[in-house]
Amino acid sequence: MKFVPQKYRIPDEAMKPFIDPGELHAFLQRPKPEKERVREIIQKSLAKNRLSLPEVADLLNTDDEDLIEEIKAGARELKERVYGNRIVLFAPLYIGNKCINNCRYCGFRTSNRDQQRTTLSDAQIVREVEALEDNGQKRLILVYGEHPDYDASFIAHTVRTVYAVRKGRGEIRRVNINAAPLDIEGFRTVKAAGIGTYQIFQETYHPESYAYYHPSGPKHDFNWRLTGLDRAMEGGIDDLGIGVLFGLYDWRYEVLALVRHTNHFEAVYNIGPHTISFPRIKSAAGIEVNPDHYVNDKDFIRLIAILRLAVPYTGMILTAREPVKIREAAMSFGVSQIDGGTKLELGSYSESKNEMQNLNREQFEINDSRSLNEIIDELLDKGYLPSFCTGCYRVGRTGEHFMEFSVPGFIKRYCTPNAILTLSEYLMDYAPESTVQKGWKVIEANLNKMQDPLVEKETRARLIRIRNGERDLFF
Repeated sequence: MKFVPQKYRIPDEAMKPFIDPGELHAFLQRPKPEKERVREIIQKSLAKNRLSLPEVADLLNTDDEDLIEEIKAGARELKERVYGNRIVLFAPLYIGNKCINNCRYCGFRTSNRDQQRTTLSDAQIVREVEALEDNGQKRLILVYGEHPDYDASFIAHTVRTVYAVRKGRGEIRRVNINAAPLDIEGFRTVKAAGIGTYQIFQETYHPESYAYYHPSGPKHDFNWRLTGLDRAMEGGIDDLGIGVLFGLYDWRYEVLALVRHTNHFEAVYNIGPHTISFPRIKSAAGIEVNPDHYVNDKDFIRLIAILRLAVPYTGMILTAREPVKIREAAMSFGVSQIDGGTKLELGSYSESKNEMQNLNREQFEINDSRSLNEIIDELLDKGYLPSFCTGCYRVGRTGEHFMEFSVPGFIKRYCTPNAILTLSEYLMDYAPESTVQKGWKVIEANLNKMQDPLVEKETRARLIRIRNGERDLFF
């Protein structure tokens, strides 16, 4: 029976500011914790309990190198317990880069006269999606600038256009959205199109820095953006993605603020964010960013490990902004989703030419330009289980229902078999022979590690059906 989430109403307390910079700074000024305190916090997380703000602050305030290594080891173990060895794959598809905001760090900002503005037509969207399907993609996130042309009706129309594309065995089974905040009716319109997660990144939770980096446009309103996902909840979208653009303010403060935002969702709606993203400032055409808050690689890996421990049940996304070395390290400490075969220039998936990035036509510079199959190949070599799973959405495991499985760590019972089934489809339909051979070996190894004999038996039965031509089988 399909689960139908309850209709959410925004309580009065949800509209009150819940980010208190003074509170967060006070936590960061606490004395450095004792070793045993840090170890107790790690053990609490390993028991799949979400950490409190003081506990996260203690992890952030730790400067003992041995303890930092223990934090990372704890994050690695927790990820294995909750998510296993699977890595979910997706691709971004930029629909339009018109924008009326003037964000100092973004190539799309309205004052960047060198940016070549484009909005994909329906025919162009179809070509792009066909090219993505030809590569084996099943999950997309559509990205839009903030502009009157990109209202809720337009977003919903583009989502339906994407879902309607079928080329060969290809289909997009889940469309997520990264777009500007809407009003409640706008979110209802987008929800009706069948979207998955709606992402709104606050960029920085520090109000003064936020005002500096967003000098004009609708995005200048800190609280409108902060409460955007509350309006999404009332509009019926109970699957939410939050994030920070690290490099705009003190990274320790931003980590605490992400946890505080998570607290808000749990307290008001009894759910948490489905995903947390943490892009770092990278090059873009004419950006104006103070380098004082740039996050080095060492601290970046550390903050990912702390976030993994802080919110054990939440998926963590790392994009192709980061180079291969950082992405590989981050996957071991907590990241569960990455993009593959990414192209940011509008209309570039359907182009056969392979040229250097043109930052006058893109939002930022990417640093992992590998194809989807190259990434899958390397994941298989390192013992990961690549996944294109969309099962939770299709059976209604979102919002509170998702939390019932994810918080205690039970979601893994669905994730592993669904990852195996979607990987088998990729191997049958898109992979070169070298990838096929290693892929089936990884599938067999994961089947043999299953602890529930009935789940193993049913997964093997469905694999036979997939080999015989069926598709889209999931738990």
